[in-house]
Formats: sequence, C-alpha cells, structure tokens
Amino acid sequence: MAKTKEIAPKNAVKHPNAIGIKESIGYTFGDIGNLLVLTFISTFLKVFYTDSLMVGFDSDKVYDDITVLFLVTRLWDAINDPLWGLLVDAKRPTKEGKFRPYLKWLSIPLCVSMAVCFLGINKFINSYVVILIFAYITYTCFGMLYTGVNIPYGSLASVITDDPKGRTLLSTFRSIGGGVGGAVVTLLGQMVVYDKVFDPQKNETNSVFNGDKAFVFAVILAALAVVSYLSCFKTTKERVRVPDEKKTINLKRTYGPLFRSLPFITVTVSGILISGLLQYGSFNQYLFKNYFGNSDLSIINTLCTYAPMAIMIPVMPKLVEKFGKKEICVFGLFLSSAASIFNAIFLPNVTTYFIMQALTGFGYSFMSITNWAIVMDVIDYNEYTTGEHSESAIYAVYTFSRKLGQTIADSGGMQLLKRTGYTDEYKGQHLKTVGGYGHNIYKMCTIVPAIVYTLILILTIIYPLSKKRLEPIQAELTKRRAEVDAKLKELEEL
Repeated sequence: MAKTKEIAPKNAVKHPNAIGIKESIGYTFGDIGNLLVLTFISTFLKVFYTDSLMVGFDSDKVYDDITVLFLVTRLWDAINDPLWGLLVDAKRPTKEGKFRPYLKWLSIPLCVSMAVCFLGINKFINSYVVILIFAYITYTCFGMLYTGVNIPYGSLASVITDDPKGRTLLSTFRSIGGGVGGAVVTLLGQMVVYDKVFDPQKNETNSVFNGDKAFVFAVILAALAVVSYLSCFKTTKERVRVPDEKKTINLKRTYGPLFRSLPFITVTVSGILISGLLQYGSFNQYLFKNYFGNSDLSIINTLCTYAPMAIMIPVMPKLVEKFGKKEICVFGLFLSSAASIFNAIFLPNVTTYFIMQALTGFGYSFMSITNWAIVMDVIDYNEYTTGEHSESAIYAVYTFSRKLGQTIADSGGMQLLKRTGYTDEYKGQHLKTVGGYGHNIYKMCTIVPAIVYTLILILTIIYPLSKKRLEPIQAELTKRRAEVDAKLKELEEL
C-alpha cells in the first residue's frame, strides 16, 4: 500500500501564469458592467425612441429618421473600434497595467452617457429637430465610450493569463457575468418600463412603454455598472508581459496579416452574424406585445436564453478540455439552427414556440460560453504566425465586426418592421390577426434567426483551429514567452 501511494500521485506541472476562481470572478464583474448598460440600450432604446420620443417612423418614407439614426450612429461606432484598438495597443503600460486603467478612467463617463440616452427631452423641448440631434449626440457618445471601455476589457483577458485552462475559465466566467448583467436588465426591465393599460372599448389590457420609468431604471443600472467596472479593476492583475515600449501606429503591419488569416476571417464574419442576431432579438419586444399580446412573455424568452447557459457553465470547461471549443460549438449550433428553423416554418403555438426557443438557447450556450476563449485563440494564432503582440488591435476588429452586425440588424430590422405595418398609427394596439400585422412581425422575428444560425454553423465548421491544431501552437507560445520572461528578468537584475 505504501508503495502504491508513492507511485500514484503525480504532480502536474503548474502553468506559470495559472489563475484561480477568485480572479476569474473579479474579471466577471467587467462583463456584468458591460451587459448592464449594453443590454438596456440594445433592448429598450429603439422602443424609447419610437414610443416615447416619437422619433420619425413613417411607412411612407423609404428611409425614415430612426432608420438613418441607427445606421449613421452604429456605422461610426463600428469605424471607431479599430481606431481605439490601435490607440490602446500603441500606449505604453502604466504601473497599473496596459488595459486595466481604462476601466477606472472611462467607466463613469460611459455609465452617465447610457442614462442620458433615456432622458425624456421631449418634455422640455418641442422642437423635433433638437430632439433628433439630442438622440444622435447621446447615442454616439455612448457608443464611443463603450468601445473605450470594452476593447481594453476584452484585451485584458489575454494578459491575465496565457494558460489555456485559465482562458477557458475566464471565458466561462465572462459568460456568467454577461448572463447576470443581461438577465437582470431583461427580467426586471420588462416589469419596470411597461405599464398595463386597460382599453375598455376593446376589453383588453395592453403593454405601454413608460419613458419616465425607463430613465429612472437607467440611472440605477448606471450606478451598478460603475461599481462592477471598478470591482473588476481592483481584483484583476496583468501577468503576461507585453513590450514596454510605445508603438508607432501602422495599419498595414497590424491589420495586413489578419485579413490573410482564415481563423480571423471566419471568427470576424461569425462575429457580424452573432452580434447581429443578438441585436435583432430586441425586435422580440414587438413580437410579444403585438403578436402574442403580452410583453411579459419576454421574461420567459430571457429564461430560455440564460437558463440553459447557467446549466452548462459548470460542465463547459471539462467539455472543452475533452472535445475542444470548435467541436462543441458545431454540435450546439446544429441544435440552434434546427430549432429556429422549426419555429420559422411551422408557426407553433406559444408553448411549442418557447420549447424551441429553449432548445435554441441550449445550443447557443456552447458558443456563448466559449466565444471569448476562441477570440483569444485567434490572438494567439496571430502571435504564433507573425510574432506581433496586437491584442487590442485584433480585439478591436472583432468588436468592429460585432458593431457592424448590430448596425445591419437595427437598420435592416427597422425596415422589416415598417413593412409589417407597424407605424405610429398602430403602436400600442393588439395586432394578433392571422395574415395581419402581428403575423408579419412573427415571420420577421423567426425567419431571420433561422437563416443566421445556419450561416454561423457553416462558418464554425470552416473555422480551422480545432483542439488538435491548437495544442502545439499553445505549447510553442508558452515556450517563447518563458524565454522572453527569463531575458527580461536578467535585464532587470542588471
């Protein structure tokens, strides 16, 4: 027995930059902050514009004011992402690190800008032009500040650790943070921002958006988000060394190799589709209140999205270690694609609809939980092939792709919504009529997701960084980084 005890235990070599649960939880607070502000903007701002500020939504115009508003502001928001990435990469690290300080510097301005977006300026100013300009300025400021926080925050994961297990842990906990932030907003938001108004003439109760309540809720969320960002700043540490030098901004050197990289291209295009799909989901607000006739159903839809993720989070690191990130994402996306196609084709009743939504959410949870670890794999692959440290620049292009997807979803979705017959004349009414406006809204909210999930599945199959291919890349990078650290320590000792 004694001999067996001596032979059985084998001490695995611990990665030099390994992290634990405590710091993973600290990193989670950053995404809680992100989702508190972003989910409220993404889910309710367009309803605030159409139903409270009454920003132009005219079925007689090809491109109405609100469509142009989302198109212009989101395109600029997307364009400034690579610029932010280059600026962050070019800046030398401070004593607090290269990426963490942005959480401290910009979190308060960001959260204030989010709350101001929901200010009911139409109560004080009657000029439609001024109201429209106000919407442009506030939404643009929010987008730029969110980018200024989110790009350093996303890049931070790559320097907290380069341990593959640690990065999967960070991606998993980031999904937890996103789930917590998103769920708080969508679950509570439905109960806060809508009033139940009884219409005696039609003998029915309708859900009516309340802009004043939305502003108060936005202020509360903004305060919670500031606390979350600062908690992330306090509880994380940058371990992986980056060059302590000020870089010159060189677009060709930084971005040239990326657009010849199949991993980067497939992940970037997937980012457009994923973020577009998530943003497009905000149109379900119209589906639930104008087709199903009950805005509270959005709460069930939120549970269908986040409950499967909560179930999968504890087992996801083991699944990734055994099968690989790409491999489990292909499996999950197949389920999401099949379930969303079912809803689009068969027009099920509300119970079957939500069963399919739950299956879609379960399948997507594989991609959602591992998504940021996949982005870090692409960052590693670029370093492996080029020798360049361009974490923020690469992350910025990925966020650019996500913003581009959101732009297409918002502007294109508003055009589709207009073509369903939803105009100022019909807002607030119960539109569940077979072959009518509500039916058209149902079609736009199911056919597009079915197509997009299928495209994401195809791109994930094409994505080349399988588990087998990643292992030697990560081993080589670990070796290179250890050599660099050893040389830097020698220089420091001198």
